[in-house]
Amino acid sequence: MIRSMTGYGRSEKIIDGRAVSVELKSVNHRYFEFSCRTTRGYSFLDEKMKSYLQGKIARGKVDAYVTVEALETAQAQVLVNHPLAAGYVGALRELAERYSLQDDISVSTVARYGDIFSVHKAPEDEEAVWDCVRQAADEALEKFLQMRETEGARMKEDVLERAHTILKLVDAIEERSPQTVAEYQERLRQKIQELLGDTPVDEQRLLTEVAVFADKVAVAEETVRLRSHFDQLRQMLDSGEPVGRKLDFLVQEMNREANTIGSKATDSQIAYMVVDIKAEIEKIREQIQNIE
Repeated sequence: MIRSMTGYGRSEKIIDGRAVSVELKSVNHRYFEFSCRTTRGYSFLDEKMKSYLQGKIARGKVDAYVTVEALETAQAQVLVNHPLAAGYVGALRELAERYSLQDDISVSTVARYGDIFSVHKAPEDEEAVWDCVRQAADEALEKFLQMRETEGARMKEDVLERAHTILKLVDAIEERSPQTVAEYQERLRQKIQELLGDTPVDEQRLLTEVAVFADKVAVAEETVRLRSHFDQLRQMLDSGEPVGRKLDFLVQEMNREANTIGSKATDSQIAYMVVDIKAEIEKIREQIQNIE
């Protein structure tokens, strides 16, 4: 199954007293590149997510967003920094005394200074947390890959349609090419006849010139290679493997053959067809830039 490199998937679950969400996004990239943002205190999940995804995604810039919230907080302990709290209280009383202010310091007043509190939780069981996150990641990844495959199927269909268009143009070039040689021979004969008048035309010399021309404009080798490239294109698209980088190379070879045909063309009809072929190849190239 051909996959696009653009994908999105999200999952939210409550598992074993934890609210977990995993969000995956990806865009085009030459290789696999990964970044992860996790809830503070859960950075150990970054490497686990990378290892988990790297075996399932061949290419693309993948961003993962993981949040974990413990719904059961009985194990959390809130501690007071008493020296700091005493400092705040002393400073407030000093202000009240110096500026003749009402001394209305209360617990709620001091509690506004959040840095006097610290929350301490019992160490998390990393494997238990990862097991919860992995379950959410499984669901998010399934949605993510489904989107990639749906988009990839559309891209494959478009590429094959353009390949069919190009091969029809190749058929037309192969049909037109011998006609250009015959037309050249007739033009050359008329031109020689005009120059020589009643003098007979040297047929052997004429045939030699025509043969040189025919060899110069022959495109059979290029069209055969072009057809071979499109056979490989179909095989790659049907392989079910990540083939984006191989396709990129193959399209370069297609473009090279089209350029060679264009450089040999002395016929306007063939030249126009080559322009159309190159336009279609460029559209194929644009599509495969997003294939995994």
